[in-house]
Amino acid sequence: MTKEYKTIREIAGPLIFVEKTEPVGYNELVHITLPDGSSKRGQVLDTSEDIVVVQVFEGAGGLNRESSVRFTGETIKLPVSIDLLGRILSGSGEPLDGGPRIVPEDRLEITGAAINPYARLPPKEFIQTGISTIDGMNTLVRGQKLPIFSGSGLPHNEIALQIARQSKVRGSDEQFAVVFAAMGITNEEAQYFMRDFERTGALERAVVFLNLADDPAVERLITPRLALTAAEYLAYEHDMHVLVILTDITNYCEALRQMGAAREEVPGRRGYPGYMYTDLASLYERAGVVKGRKGSVTQFSILSMPGDDITHPIPDLSGYITEGQIVISRELHRKGIYPPVNVLPSLSRLMNSGIGATRTREDHKSVSDQLYAAYAEGKDLRGLVAIVGKDALSDRDKKFLEFADMFEDRFVRQGGDENRDIETTLDLGWELLSSLPEAQLTRIDNKYIQKYHPAHKGKQEGK
Repeated sequence: MTKEYKTIREIAGPLIFVEKTEPVGYNELVHITLPDGSSKRGQVLDTSEDIVVVQVFEGAGGLNRESSVRFTGETIKLPVSIDLLGRILSGSGEPLDGGPRIVPEDRLEITGAAINPYARLPPKEFIQTGISTIDGMNTLVRGQKLPIFSGSGLPHNEIALQIARQSKVRGSDEQFAVVFAAMGITNEEAQYFMRDFERTGALERAVVFLNLADDPAVERLITPRLALTAAEYLAYEHDMHVLVILTDITNYCEALRQMGAAREEVPGRRGYPGYMYTDLASLYERAGVVKGRKGSVTQFSILSMPGDDITHPIPDLSGYITEGQIVISRELHRKGIYPPVNVLPSLSRLMNSGIGATRTREDHKSVSDQLYAAYAEGKDLRGLVAIVGKDALSDRDKKFLEFADMFEDRFVRQGGDENRDIETTLDLGWELLSSLPEAQLTRIDNKYIQKYHPAHKGKQEGK
């Protein structure tokens, strides 16, 4: 039987400092009883000979020195079962959808662990998101961690929902699920997410965790861990392929900074704690494919770059840990293009592992490289036109300039409910490339030009 202690020495924001009266473990769950009889939950954040620091999940309102503290001897656990699918839960795992509590098959610690490098299988299976700029040029592969770098006011939430609705593993009848975790969002955004999941039927194969902006910052630190624990359970106990979408990692890092300030830690870059790299890695590295297991965990984490600064510590550190990035462009957004993905700074380091004749199509790599090269040249020419005018360009340059406009208008732009399969995306790429002289298609093998180029395709099919 655990004892209750009325030994609170100090209350600082969401932290309480308790004089130590028994051995206490890091991350141990704490029950706090207020003088009015109500209770709150907390977690041991730090422990020493004299003092235990406890972070309170529901905020410190109503706490005083008369409050009593009880150490449970357990860490935070998520009750898991296959019934998680179709549920909307709070950032601390409580039902928000009016449904009953989860009847657990098991209770799993939420801290989890990074996958042992020896136990990892190299990711190689293509996941189709239905978005051309991702599937065609920055392909997502099963087991990959691929963040979306966005900015304030850009439609990253809409893109996240579209990916959640449309993602699937092609040519497979294996079960596919989505775990969606939103951190620090407004009530309006939460309603939007819930309505969209229910309207499209995507909720049937999804687990949704919503941490609101007015929820305690401490809860924001456990929300992604709850989501990843649910994903690992579905992947490794029920052989499902799980796509985890975390939005917004920046709000998570702000909560880390807030907790570091409350603990009076020595700050690192821009006030963020020095251990932020390690902390982010503890989330990102829970994605992957494990030897001997049929399921997998793939991650799309969305982070809004403060001031659109890609060198800011959050995107900077994320870029070191993850396998590429999808960059959302404010310039394309201003032009009214959705989804405003800028393919030039975007990158999927595992793309080559997940494409090709047996997974997507034999011409995929060549088409992607040629589209990239032609669009990059067209964008460069826009800068030149601003100086010398369009009339000073050669006919060849004018074609590349027009290509850049067509690429943005037809390849990048697509509807919020438009789900393009990879063949549609590649055929659209060929259609755009056919506007350039064949001699300029230097990145594509001639055999693919003869087989897929619109000028030759009809002749090939007629034979």
